This record gives sequence, structure tokens and C-alpha cells, in this order.
Amino acid sequence: MNKKPLKITIYDKYIFNQLLMATFVAILLFVIVWIAPEILLNTIKLTINGIYTPKEAILVLLLELPKILGKALPVGLLLGTLFTFDKLSKDSELTIFRAIGLSFKRILVPVLALSLIGTMLCFITYDKLIPIAEQYQNSMSKYQPSIQYIYTKKDEQSIPQQSIVVSQYNDGNMEKIIVLDFSKQLYQDLHGLSNIYIAKTGKTKDNYWELYDITRYNISREGIYTDIAKIKSMKILEGTDAKNAETLIVNSAKRDREFTNGELRKYINLLKKESLDEDYRLMLNKYFQRFFHPFVCILLAVMGALLGFSKPREQRLVGFTIAIACIFVYYITLPFFDLLAEKGVLHPFLTASIPPIAFLFAILGFYKAKDL
Repeated sequence: MNKKPLKITIYDKYIFNQLLMATFVAILLFVIVWIAPEILLNTIKLTINGIYTPKEAILVLLLELPKILGKALPVGLLLGTLFTFDKLSKDSELTIFRAIGLSFKRILVPVLALSLIGTMLCFITYDKLIPIAEQYQNSMSKYQPSIQYIYTKKDEQSIPQQSIVVSQYNDGNMEKIIVLDFSKQLYQDLHGLSNIYIAKTGKTKDNYWELYDITRYNISREGIYTDIAKIKSMKILEGTDAKNAETLIVNSAKRDREFTNGELRKYINLLKKESLDEDYRLMLNKYFQRFFHPFVCILLAVMGALLGFSKPREQRLVGFTIAIACIFVYYITLPFFDLLAEKGVLHPFLTASIPPIAFLFAILGFYKAKDL
């Protein structure tokens, strides 16, 4: 027997409108609470000190909104559905819906519809809006910090050939560079050095790096320098190695939220190629979170509906307390799972998926406890 297609009814529209309004208010309150204590005060202080003009200050606050929105969407859906279903329960409207033949799963249809919209918005926010906002904020910054980095060139057997220590890097210009040439001689588990180059300045070109004003120290097999020479300039890291090294230096100063999904995927592949295991695992965990975090919007919306679905005399405070506790535990444990991924304790896919799986089990537990 064929099932009848799902039709949008007046009940769906009523619940959806109630959910939409409550979720919007919850998101708005979350944004205000998040932005008011520190971000707003710091922006006002910088404006008074003349670092920002009033126009720039307003733009800075607007650019903060996407970062807050990424966190506010799941929270707003949880609190919005909780408040809506709690109100419907207290007003006995859910009892009426059940009396006319609507099952709890059927009543959840508007919740799922709104949460799917929230999921798409959350995904777009992390993939597009936040990186764009970060890019504009960085262009407005009056302070451009120099980057420090150590790059090691290895052969096909992952044996180090050369290490480059860059003390200061800024937009292709380098200062105080140390280059270590490794010899093939092995001391226990360490390779010896054949040359040490210390350059005052350097510059990254399209297909190579060039160093200037260099002092070379030639190292003997016994590890003692035998000759000191001055070199006007020299080239290092030609071709792909030069491009990869500069990409690693530039991206090392970026936070994961500054990458779009495509950029983050390319960076992860480069980290894997260069055998930078800890950075690779951490960024891979962040990449998986880009997909699991939006899915949390659906889970939290359903959880909010379950927590709000109560009997007329049940205490309203219990559901809201559980909801706030879930939000707190979710966001406070994310850095812990990041660390587990970075150190290789768990695979990045597991560290990114455990929080949503935990919410899924909590939903099943609440559903069973509610006896719906």
C-alpha cells in the first residue's frame, strides 16, 4: 500500500511560525550577549583612542557577526524549539494536536524543516562568510605581525636534506635566516651538518628563495667548522619546494576559520605531503567539524522539542537547565577533542563525530524517557 505524500497543513505553518520567531529571538539574544561584554567594549576603546574611525568601528562589529552566528545557530535552534514546545505544552496545544491524530514524529516535521535551513546557513557561514569576514578584518588591521617558521626539506625516504629557520617573514620578505645543510653521515639517530648559512635578509621569488649578505660556516666530519666565508647572495628551495615552503609559512599564521573548505582541504593535503603530522591531524579534525557542526543544528532542534514536550505540571526550569548544560558541555569539550586529534590519540574523524553522536544518543534517551 502506497503511503500518502506529506502535505503542509495549517498546523505545520502554525508551529513553523512559532519556531521561527522563537529561534530568531534566541539567536539575537545570543549575539547580543556574546558581543556586548568584550568585543563591543574593545571596539569602543579603540575608537576613542583613534585607532578606528566610527565607520571602521561599525564595520568591525559587523564583521564579528558571522563568527558569532556560526555558534548562535545551533544554540538558537535548541532554545527556540525548547521555548516553543514548552509553551505549546503548557497551553495544552500539543495535547490538542495529539488528540486530532498528529503523532510526535509528525509534529516534528516543522522542526526538521527549520533545522535544515539552519544547517545550510551554518555550513555556508563556516565555508564562506567567516573566511570573508576574517579577510576583511586582516586588511583593516594596523598591525601586521612577522611570522617565524622552520621548514625542513626531505628526500623521498624522508631523510632531512636541509632545514631553513626563518626568524621573521612578512609578505615575501625575510630577515635573520639560518640554513642547515645536513650531511649523509649519521650519528646514532641524528644526521651531521656539512654547512651552516646565516643570512641577514632574504626574499621569496616565484620559483626559488634568494638570500643576501650571508656568512657560511663549513663543518667538518667531526662537527667543527673549518672555514668561514662571506657570500653576497645565494638561491635555495627551487621549484615546488619553494612554493610549498612559502605556503606553509603563510598558512601557519592563519586560524582554521580563515580558510574556505576548498582552501583548508588543499592545506591539509600539503601538510600530509610534508609529513607535518600534528598540524595535519588538527586541521583534518577542523575540516571534519565543518560538516558535523552544521548537522548538530538538526540534533539540537530535535532535542529542544523533546525537552519542551512536557506535561502541564512539570517544571519548566528542568528542560532549560538541561539545554544550557548540553550547550556548555558541547562547546567546552571541543578544544579537548582538538587536542586528542592533534596528538594522535583518536582519529580526526572520531574526534569530530563524537559530539554529534553523543547528542544523538541523548535524543534517543530523552525520547524513551518521555514515552512519546
